[in-house]
Amino acid sequence: MRRGLWARGVRHETIRRWAFHRRGARPWATGRAATASAGVTMDRDGGDPRRLPSGRHRLSRDYVAGHQVARILAAVVEIAGTEGYRTLTVDSIIANAGVSRATFYVHFKNKDDAFLRATDVVVEQMMDRVVHAYQGEPDATGRVRASLGALLGYLSENPRAARMCVVESMSAGPLAAERRDRALAAFTQVVTDNMHELFPHYPNPELMAETVVGGIYQVAYSRIARGETENLPELRDGLLHTFAVPDPDRWGPDAPSREPESAARGPQASRTE
Repeated sequence: MRRGLWARGVRHETIRRWAFHRRGARPWATGRAATASAGVTMDRDGGDPRRLPSGRHRLSRDYVAGHQVARILAAVVEIAGTEGYRTLTVDSIIANAGVSRATFYVHFKNKDDAFLRATDVVVEQMMDRVVHAYQGEPDATGRVRASLGALLGYLSENPRAARMCVVESMSAGPLAAERRDRALAAFTQVVTDNMHELFPHYPNPELMAETVVGGIYQVAYSRIARGETENLPELRDGLLHTFAVPDPDRWGPDAPSREPESAARGPQASRTE
């Protein structure tokens, strides 16, 4: 039986490196790690980042920088996730974050750079949630169910971050679209790997996985755009049951290996299985 990367227990760093650093993308110097070291939640859905004490203090330069980045990224999530990307400006970010213009430009090139960095952090947090749920399941069916539940749960708990990444990224230009596509590709890989385990003889698991993830994305997009983000977890079972499952007797691990019928009969005789 062919078992995918995730089924073999490869840790989530593998898929995260692939998802965030392929195609020349580079990691950021003061992103999630700096945010965590400053003890600040990047997403303000969980509460405002606390301000640093004024005047002289003993906090390290790295801690201060990480805290500044966290406040800026939290401001980006709040503005883009509440009022939309088109209202996002450097002026609105620094006013919301309580930092100076000079401080902003120490860490970011412009508003789009800040938006992309905030998107990266949110997607990485979301992937961490998905992988944590995924690794606790012993079989492929449970892993897919747990992954989808974790994804919908994260979006529901972080509605501003959900709107920023899922809806507002559509207005944020080609680099944001590339980030979104990369995240979708990572989730597609989860489904593909488990398709290989459940139905090792299925002729095109990659296409089926892409279709499943694309459908889930569109459903999530419409609910988030309508302001119904909190209801997303209720959709898990319905989404899982919506997609046709290949016949295990025909395509499962105990089924005999066979040439796909579309290839055996020729293109004119192909049909959907």
